[in-house]
Amino acid sequence: MVGNGLVPMADRHAADRSAARRILYLIVDNVVGRPGRARRKLEVERADLETIIANLVGGHFNDPVRIVAFDPTAHWSKDVSRELAEEIQTRCDIDAMPVPEHIQDFVRSHWASARAAVAH
Repeated sequence: MVGNGLVPMADRHAADRSAARRILYLIVDNVVGRPGRARRKLEVERADLETIIANLVGGHFNDPVRIVAFDPTAHWSKDVSRELAEEIQTRCDIDAMPVPEHIQDFVRSHWASARAAVAH
């Protein structure tokens, strides 16, 4: 109904999707296999974290080092490497499968820092 102050469900979902689409992810990929050496940066303009996780697990990146989320409209950025490493580790644990070799270093380094932060 118009004028009742309620936002129709379809409009709320559209607003959520719109907000999510503002977020850009910058994935820093280590090209030569050793941190500190020639890195290439790839902007993945997808707000869907499922796609980002699927691309990481699926081997679309050589050796991911860091992932940063940006919302240019809201003027913020955040390193989301730890959160994604934790999510990947959790999913692999649930599925009783090892973390894929190509992202083991990424998950180990960021997940270990998360566990250390909790322990202190």
